[in-house]
Amino acid sequence: MERSRIAVTGSTGLIGAALVRSLRSDGHEVVRLVRRPAKAGDEVRWDPHRGYVDVAGLVGCDAVVHLAGAGVGDHRWTEAYKKEIRDSRVLGTAAVAEALASLDTPPKVLVSGSAIGYYGDTGDRAVDESAPPGEGFLPSVCEEWEAATAPAEEAGVRTAHARTGLVVASGGGAWGRLFPLFKAGLGGRLGNGRQYWSFIALHDHVAALRHLLDTEALSGPVNLTAPDPVTNAEVTAAMGRVLHRPTFFTAPAPALRLALGDFAEDVLGSQRVVPRKLLDSGFAFAFPGVDSAIRAALD
Repeated sequence: MERSRIAVTGSTGLIGAALVRSLRSDGHEVVRLVRRPAKAGDEVRWDPHRGYVDVAGLVGCDAVVHLAGAGVGDHRWTEAYKKEIRDSRVLGTAAVAEALASLDTPPKVLVSGSAIGYYGDTGDRAVDESAPPGEGFLPSVCEEWEAATAPAEEAGVRTAHARTGLVVASGGGAWGRLFPLFKAGLGGRLGNGRQYWSFIALHDHVAALRHLLDTEALSGPVNLTAPDPVTNAEVTAAMGRVLHRPTFFTAPAPALRLALGDFAEDVLGSQRVVPRKLLDSGFAFAFPGVDSAIRAALD
């Protein structure tokens, strides 16, 4: 992509902050959507729950990357927090999509966040973007989340749904919580360890988002996961190898259910997701294996 003006939501999050750094390092102009009054020239005010976006700040944008949403694992899944998870994604996406549709000259592309939670528990079965949605809370949220981009699509904006896997990073996200435990020698399997984890290195995730921006042939759902998912037991072994720590501990399924509530079913669930569209479009992973992804997170 030539030097462009790109708007980003969720710019203070793990992925958003890394993406903004990457884009700016290559000379792109980045506009950040913020939920408070804009204070800097690169900020645009929005309120996802009210459906408000300061549309004037999006004029001239060539692309939008929408990553904002409440953290799935940040709190116990009470009914109130499940509503926050859903509303922060669906209402926020609808606000962005409607704002883009209202522009006289909309951006060429919208890359909108989604998640491999769309597929539900796939067990040992490998799935790609052609698979149907699963059952349960997260699949239903992902369906609504992706459907909320309709106004932008109808306005002619090429739209890609970035179905994100577990991002391997030490600075945040689910994996960020694992590193301190494993470094302290307290890491181990979750449940029986046979559930598949579809991971992706933070570096590769940012590169994949940029690939979606650059590749006109890509639209609709695109899985952002490494080529070869591994089981939780394999993740545990890899963390032990890379960090040179024992991994004797196990978190039994009943204890996880007691501690995490409904979210435990997703921690214990298996998602064997492959990035068919990324691979078919020529994307090359820098850290395709779990060991290399863990090492990259420590650099």
